[in-house]
Amino acid sequence: MASGVRDIDIGLLRAFVAVAETGGMTAAGRVVHLSQGAVSQQIKRLEALFETQLFDRSGETMALTRDGERLMSRARRLIGLNDDVFNQMRGEDFSGEVRLGVAHDIVASLLPPVLRRFQNQRPHVLVTLVSDTSSRLRQQLRERSIDLAVLTESRRGSGDTFLFTDTLVWAGAPDGTAYRRRPLSVALGQEHCAFRSAAIDALNRAGIEWRVICQVGSLEPVFATLEADMAVAPFLSRTVPARLAALDRHELPVLPAFHINLRTPSNGVDLITDELARQIREAMRADPLDRGIPPVRTSG
Repeated sequence: MASGVRDIDIGLLRAFVAVAETGGMTAAGRVVHLSQGAVSQQIKRLEALFETQLFDRSGETMALTRDGERLMSRARRLIGLNDDVFNQMRGEDFSGEVRLGVAHDIVASLLPPVLRRFQNQRPHVLVTLVSDTSSRLRQQLRERSIDLAVLTESRRGSGDTFLFTDTLVWAGAPDGTAYRRRPLSVALGQEHCAFRSAAIDALNRAGIEWRVICQVGSLEPVFATLEADMAVAPFLSRTVPARLAALDRHELPVLPAFHINLRTPSNGVDLITDELARQIREAMRADPLDRGIPPVRTSG
């Protein structure tokens, strides 16, 4: 061995990447199946090995230092190579494709960190993302045109099916006045959207005169309508975009809670799909802040 050259423990790199991606020791511990204290010790060991500080610990979340940023891409490559060698030698083939269906109202806010981590760990697996309403995704799951589905549903799933529960809230422009106007303009999205009937039922029970605008499949026109203070719309509290605000206003009726469930085909899944499902469960069951989701901005 050359003088001064030392081996790097892959476990230390896994802890490093987990902390960098989640922003905290506790959330990282859930990813790598270690306690918060054990993760902290692994980061200290890695910093001692390289004789440099990898994280800035002064803020609410742990941010990478310049040296930490330099290590990040290399750490992912080393972990990926390690896993490739291990799987090849063990005869576990993690190449293939997983067709993942995700409800369109949660795909952008909740899935990117999970998919990024899975792609880093399983670079030879192609994840095809299908975004649609929960009702249509359920049909595609029955038809086996998708392998796995993350859905927003009014009923809580049982066992491993259930991920977490969130409350439906009204969202609109920060400091906007659309919520005061009558008839109330509401952007309700597609006809089969799970939140549509819940919002309509709440408005009717409250005796509020309302009208529907912006009935489209894509969320971007809805965002534009709300930012322009033309309407309000129902969102899960954890998915309200940063440029909008949850409207904590007594003029608007309270909306029900919805459950985020992970559904699989009735005849089971293959090894690759089961691995992605496991990682989705671990990430989604973490606390919202641990998942990197910012606190809901309210206007009230």
